[in-house]
Amino acid sequence: LRKSASRGFVVSLSGGADSAAVATLVALMVQFAEQDIGAAELAVRLRLNLDNYTFADPADTKAVVREVIQELLWCVYQATRNSTDVTRNAAEAVADGLGATFFAIDVDALVTDYTQKVSDVLGRTLQWETDDLALQNIQARVRAPSVWMLANVRGALLLATSNRSEAAVGYTTMDGDTCGGIAPIAGIDKAFLRHWLKWMETTGPQGLCPVTELQQVNAQQPTAELRPVGENQTDESDLMPYEVLDLIERLAIRDKLMPAEILEVLVTDPVVVSRRADRRQVIEWIKRFFTLWSRNQWKRERFAPSFHVDDENLDPKTWCRFPILSGGYRRELEQLE
Repeated sequence: LRKSASRGFVVSLSGGADSAAVATLVALMVQFAEQDIGAAELAVRLRLNLDNYTFADPADTKAVVREVIQELLWCVYQATRNSTDVTRNAAEAVADGLGATFFAIDVDALVTDYTQKVSDVLGRTLQWETDDLALQNIQARVRAPSVWMLANVRGALLLATSNRSEAAVGYTTMDGDTCGGIAPIAGIDKAFLRHWLKWMETTGPQGLCPVTELQQVNAQQPTAELRPVGENQTDESDLMPYEVLDLIERLAIRDKLMPAEILEVLVTDPVVVSRRADRRQVIEWIKRFFTLWSRNQWKRERFAPSFHVDDENLDPKTWCRFPILSGGYRRELEQLE
């Protein structure tokens, strides 16, 4: 924050796990700083005018921390007709629990306008039956300009919210949810994030309070919430179980195993066995991973810089190189049959 000369952070808070994790990390940053250097010094370094607070009073210290978080962290929920009250309420509850400033913007009219313009160009009406991916992506992309504009007005860093599991298979919209100057959780897999959020809800770091409002996030199945509400879209129905995806990614990218080798590992792995997946299902998961991995290197090349928290980072600029165009493991995948 200080070295980039930024005056805060903006997060597009969807009510889901990823954006909630990013917002929570910002709040923890402030709380850890207060523990380390004290509320008074924190206010000085951030150039905040907090003359009304008495720092000898522990209650005032908590108030200062909350004031700093409210000043530094802006969270924005952007609804379309496919958004639900579940995610809207979860986003607002998490922002309030963290002490962040919360905004809600309805962007559905923008989605409708773009969709109509493209329909006019094509001379036909865009429909979910034929244009599913385009109709999903425009919703994610329409959300980008407003959060970029808020970050510009504020002089703040826009934080991208994509995780490593999504990066591995390209389950993200370029110029949509990938927008940001830095990607704090792009090196962290989704399965770990979900466990961490549950820990933050119930326990939290030593000396700090848990964020009980995260229960509204943790109770949900992860969803992009881009298809019509009646379809009950979830990430795992679009992809595969996240624990399986993360396991394949570790075996393929970190351990550099080929598809046939991964198959022999997975059929006896407890994660797969517990899901009662037969050999055919495991083969389909492996094929899906390698196909999506190979097709989406161009997306990983364009991700905002991320942090290295282990030896599994996929950032091609600093860690994991892979050709943008490749054969997509075609021959190796054929050997699975």
